[in-house]
Amino acid sequence: MEYRIDRRSGVPAFQQIVQQTKQALRLGVLVPGDRLPTAKEVAETSTVNPNTTLKAYRELEREGLVEPRPGQGTFVRRTLGRPETGTDSPLYAELVAWMSKAAGAGLEQEDVTALVASAMEKQYAAGTTAATGSTTSGSTGATTTRSTGE
Repeated sequence: MEYRIDRRSGVPAFQQIVQQTKQALRLGVLVPGDRLPTAKEVAETSTVNPNTTLKAYRELEREGLVEPRPGQGTFVRRTLGRPETGTDSPLYAELVAWMSKAAGAGLEQEDVTALVASAMEKQYAAGTTAATGSTTSGSTGATTTRSTGE
């Protein structure tokens, strides 16, 4: 796994490492038992301070996603992936086809990002998640939990 740090994004480097690790866990790129790169390796490839990586790994550990093994490294403890989110899923193939169509229509990466963000907000922000009983309100992204009586 190689981390890509975008210094212009405004997102702290440690948070980018957390986000990219979670994305890899969702996509099945990382699976339980995999070893994450050492802080030194990340520093060499991404030019971030090793302490930045260690901070990210502590956050992932706090969330129960990874575990440090003294003298061995940091290892994936559990995945976030589902069969529907893997790169071999039909949904992924449809998304790749759509991206190709968008590029063919002349859309830039920023245009696609804006379209996807808008569609995601429309699909997920106004709804209720049945499994958690959470409701997300509008564009604020604020989440409230209500009792379902169960």
